Amino acid sequence: MTVLAGLLLVLALATILWLCSVRVEDASIADIWWGPGFAILAWFYAIRSPVPAWRPIVLAIFVTLWGARLGLHIARRHRGAGEDRRYGAMRARHGTAFWWRSHFTVFWLQGILLWFVALPLFAASRRAAPAGVPWTDIAGVALFAAGFAFETVGDHQLTRFRAVASNRGRVLDSGLWRYTRHPNYFGDALLWWGVYVLSAAVPGAWTMIASPIAMTVLLLRVSGVTLLEAQLTVSKPAYKDYIARTSAFVPWRPRRTAAKLHS
Repeated sequence: MTVLAGLLLVLALATILWLCSVRVEDASIADIWWGPGFAILAWFYAIRSPVPAWRPIVLAIFVTLWGARLGLHIARRHRGAGEDRRYGAMRARHGTAFWWRSHFTVFWLQGILLWFVALPLFAASRRAAPAGVPWTDIAGVALFAAGFAFETVGDHQLTRFRAVASNRGRVLDSGLWRYTRHPNYFGDALLWWGVYVLSAAVPGAWTMIASPIAMTVLLLRVSGVTLLEAQLTVSKPAYKDYIARTSAFVPWRPRRTAAKLHS
């Protein structure tokens, strides 16, 4: 089955990347591969589609646009920065066994998650959608475009903020970051809901709703908001006040803090 072949492809690529990480002693390259990995899988499903349909090709183009931008962004951010602290902590915890354990706990785990989140891409490539342009297509494109804009603009604003030396230790609370503490994570989740809605026009594809839910949970509770904020509340004293007045995920009007109410 193509879906199992997709899993094998992802695990094979993850293994090659793991071997590279062992050589350079840096597991952070797993993060650079996250976006491009989706693009490779999207084109694999589109090319192997048994039906002559435009939808898998369009989805592959959308995912490639997202994956290439994300991969380049993470690669630029990682250049010269050394191994990410998350992987550094894992390396210290596992000691000399980390080199082979990372194959499963980092690269294969991330590959399996990638494959699962991408299941709507597989479902959309199995059958032709009804003729015409259903409302789900319009909604899906709108969600993807909005999510891509949030992620791209949010990352750009944060990069510019960090480039100013005087901002070290300060909290970015302007632009999109005024309305949500994580516009890039929100955008990431939103665009994958867009991918799912675009896929849902194909008979049976709507059953893959667990995939965008999984991506949202990952961004909120696993590798995104929760993990990052645990670090920021320690490294940036002003972050607690930022939490008090700013929505965690979905953009919303800033709240007035107690300090402002009594000023």
